[in-house]
Amino acid sequence: MARILISGGSLGGLMAANALLRAGHDVTVLERSSRSLEGRGAGIVTHQNLREALRQCGASVDHTLGVPVASRVVLDAQGQAECRWEHPQVLTSWGRLYALLRAALPTERYRLGAAVAGVEQTETGVRVRLADGEPLSADLLIAADGIRSTVRARLAPAVQPQYAGYIAWRGVCDEASLSRFTRETLFDHFGFGLPDGEQMIGYPVAGAEDSVAPGQRRWNFVWYRPAAAGAELASLMSDADGVHHPEGIPPQQVSWRQVAAMRQAARDKLAPQFAEIVEKTAVPFLQPIYDFVSSELAFGRVALLGDAAFVARPHVGMGVAKAGDDAMVLTQCIAELGATPAALRRYAQLRQAVCASVVQRARRLGAYMEAQQRGTPVQRSAEEVMRQTAIDPSLFEPEASTPQAARA
Repeated sequence: MARILISGGSLGGLMAANALLRAGHDVTVLERSSRSLEGRGAGIVTHQNLREALRQCGASVDHTLGVPVASRVVLDAQGQAECRWEHPQVLTSWGRLYALLRAALPTERYRLGAAVAGVEQTETGVRVRLADGEPLSADLLIAADGIRSTVRARLAPAVQPQYAGYIAWRGVCDEASLSRFTRETLFDHFGFGLPDGEQMIGYPVAGAEDSVAPGQRRWNFVWYRPAAAGAELASLMSDADGVHHPEGIPPQQVSWRQVAAMRQAARDKLAPQFAEIVEKTAVPFLQPIYDFVSSELAFGRVALLGDAAFVARPHVGMGVAKAGDDAMVLTQCIAELGATPAALRRYAQLRQAVCASVVQRARRLGAYMEAQQRGTPVQRSAEEVMRQTAIDPSLFEPEASTPQAARA
């Protein structure tokens, strides 16, 4: 049995912790936030690999996992169906997965308010210093602390996320607040809207207390809009008092002026169903879209996992699924080679090309949005967008998942 510390208590860290604990290791999760992360409402597309990873983590995967949809639809500006595709999927939420994974992990294995402030390695182990000065020691440290990983910043400070030139407005709206027209024409579908230079997607997710009952669900949207780096992006990421939040603005601090302008744009540009959902979303929030690829995943007895290692644009719908695959591969490598640098090197070898290919595919799916900032617009097909966004990896085109494509 090895002693393993995991920096980061979000979904990737929780999957790694649960998988390693069930493999017989002594695991502790170190989450820097002093408050529980529960209650986040962002939508998550499930894939077969993600469902299998959840099962291996001890999470209950049944009909309560999320909301099933049978088809996809692209709406034009008047709210009419431009094209349809029968494509069953199950859509869940970040909060639902967090609750399942926390329930599977013993409470004493998850520490809140435990920010990693220092890391030192020896031939036999790793020493971690928390922000309050507490020292911890372990055989391995797994950094699952997100795109702004503090652990990675110490080991590879030159590796930085790259802004893609556009942002995503996000939010969830209660089903019960919507008109019958919107419920009947959009709510039960994975929906798309494609105004010039932009892209809206959305789908139903569980509502309060994880209810998936009709009438008690919510609809999750992601609206991609161009935003130039510099003054335009800085304005979006500043609150009503002018305070800039370059690494992410909390939902409650998004400027009301920006929210009002976004809602007006929805009325001007989107199908009425989408505009209604945006209007009735109580707390919309936004996130800049980034690419991130770490050239190294293993640093002696420290490994990167999930968004600390790779960040693929949300078009591909694989952020959590990718982290789950990372966790499963890492657990298997440690089972075969022990809690050693060799196991982490093997993990890196197995995940580097695969994850890079996912990032490359996400870049291709987001190329239309990125082109808006370059002033070289590209054509897009509504049918292709509908059939390629957030699908199961088993449906990827062969060239999109090869190492050659990853290096393109």
